[in-house]
Amino acid sequence: MRIRNVTRGTELASDAHRARSYWSRLVGLLGRSSLKPGEALVLEPCNSVHTAFMRFTIDVLYLDGSGSIVRTVPALKPFRASAVWRGAQAVVELPNGVIAETDTAVGDELIFET
Repeated sequence: MRIRNVTRGTELASDAHRARSYWSRLVGLLGRSSLKPGEALVLEPCNSVHTAFMRFTIDVLYLDGSGSIVRTVPALKPFRASAVWRGAQAVVELPNGVIAETDTAVGDELIFET
């Protein structure tokens, strides 16, 4: 699946995967050594994340139910936790640096294309 920021006209990911079950959200990116350029993980439902036992830094986007970004967390380092963000319905985990490279910001609208 592709993730596009329609507000900025940029592509955030060309190889995104959804984690919708309890188990797939719990495991998330654990056990991986990195997120390659173009990869992403979409956790739904979700309103907070952690990087416990992860080996790499990630960028995180919190989305409301319509796909609008309500919070950005660039460069979330390993063994950290984000705050619970009320109103967030989904979280997109991206390789470190994608938020800055694409000028993605709160209020931008994302679409998911299969």
